[in-house]
Amino acid sequence: MHNHVADHSDAILSASHVGKTVQTSEGSLHILSAIDFTIKRGESVAIVGVSGSGKSTLLSLLAGLDVATSGSIRLCGNALEQLDEDGRAQVRGRHVGFVFQSFQLLPTLTALENILLPTEVLGRSNAEPEARDLLARVGLEKRLNHYPRQLSGGEQQRVAIARAFITAPDILFADEPTGNLDDATGQRIIELLFEINRERATTLVLVTHDRQLADRCQRRLELSGGRLVGC
Repeated sequence: MHNHVADHSDAILSASHVGKTVQTSEGSLHILSAIDFTIKRGESVAIVGVSGSGKSTLLSLLAGLDVATSGSIRLCGNALEQLDEDGRAQVRGRHVGFVFQSFQLLPTLTALENILLPTEVLGRSNAEPEARDLLARVGLEKRLNHYPRQLSGGEQQRVAIARAFITAPDILFADEPTGNLDDATGQRIIELLFEINRERATTLVLVTHDRQLADRCQRRLELSGGRLVGC
C-alpha cells in the first residue's frame, strides 16, 4: 500500500502526512488530509479528481505558494514548512516553473518580455537569445513583439510554456493547462508541453480533469474528498 512513499533518495518532491485545514464561519474545513507520496526526478505525474477534491490546493502547497496546516513537504531538498515566504519564493525561483489555466501573462509586456520576466527576478541579464529560441520552439518567433491581447488563447498558453521553461526549472507545475482552450488547441499545447519536458528531462506535475492529459503522464495521484485514493 505504501510502496510509493518508501524511497526518498532520488525524490525531487515528497509529501509526508500533509493536511490543510481552513477556518470558516461553520468551523474547521479539512481540505486535505494525510497526503503521502514521493515523486522522483524526471517523472510526469497527474493529480486528478473531481472538482472540489483539493487538487489545486495540493498543487499550491507542493509549489510553496501556500503553507500546509500539518505534515511536511520537501521540494528539491528544501523542507517548505521550515521556510518563510521569502525563503519559499527563493526555492520557487531556483527550481520551479508554472503553467496556469489562466495563462497569467502581463498585458503590458510583449511575448518576449513576458518570457524574460522570471530571468529578471533571478538577476540574469543574458537570457534574451534563449527566450527567442524558446519562442521559436513554441512556433511564435514572428509574434515576439505582440502583446497578450493580440494573441489567441492557444498562443498565450504557448508563451506561458516558454516562460515556464526559461529558468531551466527542475520541476514544472501545471494547473489545468488546457482548461481555457478548445480541444484541438489543447491537444497541441499538451504535445508541446511533453515534448519540451522530454528534451529537458524536467519533472512534470499536472493538475487536470482531462483524462487524456492524465493518461500521458507516467503516474496519477487521485484525490477524493481531500485524500489520496488507490495509489
